[in-house]
Order: sequence, then structure tokens, then C-alpha cells
Amino acid sequence: MSTGANRASRGGRGAGSGGAAVAAAGVSVPLIEAGPPPTVLVRIRALLPTLPPSERRVAEAAVADPAGVAAKTISELAADCDTSETTVIRFCRAVGLKGYPELRIGLAAAAGIEDAAVGAHTAGGDIGPGDSLADVVTKLGYADARAVEDTVAQLDLEVLERAVDAVVSAGAVDVYGIGASALIALDLHQKLHRIGHRAFAWPDAEAALTSAALLGRGDVAIGISHTGATPATVTALAEAHDNGARTIAITNFPRSPITDVADLVLTTAVRETTFRSGAMASRIAALTVVDCLFVGVAQRNFSRTTRALERTRSAVQGARGR
Repeated sequence: MSTGANRASRGGRGAGSGGAAVAAAGVSVPLIEAGPPPTVLVRIRALLPTLPPSERRVAEAAVADPAGVAAKTISELAADCDTSETTVIRFCRAVGLKGYPELRIGLAAAAGIEDAAVGAHTAGGDIGPGDSLADVVTKLGYADARAVEDTVAQLDLEVLERAVDAVVSAGAVDVYGIGASALIALDLHQKLHRIGHRAFAWPDAEAALTSAALLGRGDVAIGISHTGATPATVTALAEAHDNGARTIAITNFPRSPITDVADLVLTTAVRETTFRSGAMASRIAALTVVDCLFVGVAQRNFSRTTRALERTRSAVQGARGR
């Protein structure tokens, strides 16, 4: 699995004028500046489901009470989690930290950020059977907004740029997604197709596999799966990879089957709730990644994008006026 090479020097080119060019052609493009680096809690939540049981207990303790864990010694945390100090250190390294002191500092900082969030304690909770409709709306709104913020914060811009490079130069782009992910696949297909790229979405397992078998070098296949374990999506992406296509995975879980067959991995950062976020907050987060990928592609050729958007918009408006 590729995690990104040295960042391309052109990463900061004319974003403002590019966004304006695309917006002028009929697509609203918000200008998103790079936010702060992801908090350690974002990384822990992303990796938590994939950790071994002993490390998962440490992760769950950190997520449940980051400030409390930050105040504990490594011996105290190990005892509370019924594990060893060695396991705690192994957990720290699994989430990209050098050791326990860095974890304590990161958790303390993350706890301060979350405590400062407006309505975090009331809006960030799970949805219960006794919640009013107003509570449900508030909690869902918070969950969706948080999913987008966390996703943008942890999105690897080096990998994103390489994904943009791959799509821009691709002869054909396949997008695979089943169930709720099919909606995201269709959205990306429509966006790319509208600006003149040869893109196809395959929400059917056999159709996806058939198309993947016909891809080759110079083509790109994108697999979208919240869990990273949807069999049909993983199988189709693996087939495309075996045939020489460049493969990209969009998933919430960086350690999952789909990442084993992906050259590039773009991750979302979504917290699970009682009403599984596979069709809710994770959809919003994945669409955010799709939008970033699409706008990156659209910016590469302003004139072509503008012409394509104007022609497709004119065709649709003309058809409506007949």
C-alpha cells in the first residue's frame, strides 16, 4: 500500500483562480485551506477497529476519556486496561507516535480542542430511543459536521495529489461501490464524466468485475467501501490491480482488505453510532473526499473543464426548453 512519496512542488499552484474558473462554469467550489493537523484522537478512532484486543482496550480508554488518560502514568494506564506497558508503547507506535509521553501530550491537546467545540458534550452523544426529534437533528448535524472536519484534517494531501495525477492521465476510470457506497461511486462518475473524462460507475458486483478485467496500464480503478471489507468491491479492485490499472481506495479503515489491493489509500474519519453511519456520516465524509479529488482533477485543465461544463449545461438547459 502506498502512503505517499515526497510531495510534489506544484501543490500550491493557483488554487484561487482554478476554483473561480470551475465555479464560473456552473459548479460551486468552496475554497478549502489546509486545516490544523489531525488530533491524535482522529487517528485513534480510525485505527481502533483494526487493532488487536489488548491495544484496542488502550484505544477505547483514550477515546472515552482523553483528559483522564493524559493524566495517568504508563503503569496506571496499563493496569486500568489489563495489559502491559509494552502493549501501551506498541499502541502508541501503531497510531504514529514515538512513545507514551507524546500520547499524553496529544490526548491533552485533543481533549482541550473537543471541550472547546460548541455543543460538543450535548450534540456529540449517541442517539437514544428517548431523544426528541430536535435532539436527533442536532446530533446528526454535529456528527456530519464532525465527520467532514475530521476527514479533512487527516486527509493525506500527498496521496490525494498522486490520486489526482492518476485520474488526470487515465485512459479510463472505473469506480466501484456497493450499497450506500454505490451512491458515492455514481456521484464521482457523474462529476468526472461531465468534465470530459471517460469514467464509469459499477454498482453491480458482476458488472464491476467484468469491467475490471478489461482495464490495463494507464487506466484507474477506484474502490469505495466504508469498512474496506465489502467483498464485491475488494474483488473488483483486486482484478483491476492484477491487470495493471492504478488502484485507489476510499475507506474509513486504513487497515482493511481493500487497502491491500490499493496503490493509493484516501481515508475518511467517521465515528460509528447506533444508527450505523455507513449510510449517514460516512457518506458525507466520503463525498468530501470525492469532491476534493474531483476539484483537484478539474483544476488541472481550466479551459477544458470550463468548456465541458458549459457544453453539458447548455445541452441540459436546451433539452428542458424544448
